[in-house]
Amino acid sequence: QVQLVESGGGLVQAGGSLRLSCAASGRTFSSYVMGWFRQAPGKEREFVAAISWSGGSTSYADSVKGRFTISRDNAKNTVYLQMNSLKPEDTAVYYCAADLMAYSSSSHYYTGAWNYWGQGIQVTVSS
Repeated sequence: QVQLVESGGGLVQAGGSLRLSCAASGRTFSSYVMGWFRQAPGKEREFVAAISWSGGSTSYADSVKGRFTISRDNAKNTVYLQMNSLKPEDTAVYYCAADLMAYSSSSHYYTGAWNYWGQGIQVTVSS
């Protein structure tokens, strides 16, 4: 099992940047595919980004491509989401997720494919 704790959220003006961190417990962090999802009020949780166990492969939602970067540090059991050029429509609760899925299966796009979730952290972008 793995436990996930997000940090780094908050309030930022449009055009600004934030970096989210997700610290994972457990000794097998490097075996997990890691991802970020978000959920805005009244909307379903949606995929934002994912990264393979090695960090060599990444995927992004079209809405964040070119603005957000996912990365991981397996020595620190931490995954990051660098968010630049933030827009008001990026406002949501952001969730970190982990799973032992095969990255090549592309299951990481689907909320139901992930077994482990953090508690979520609020990101608010003001216009």
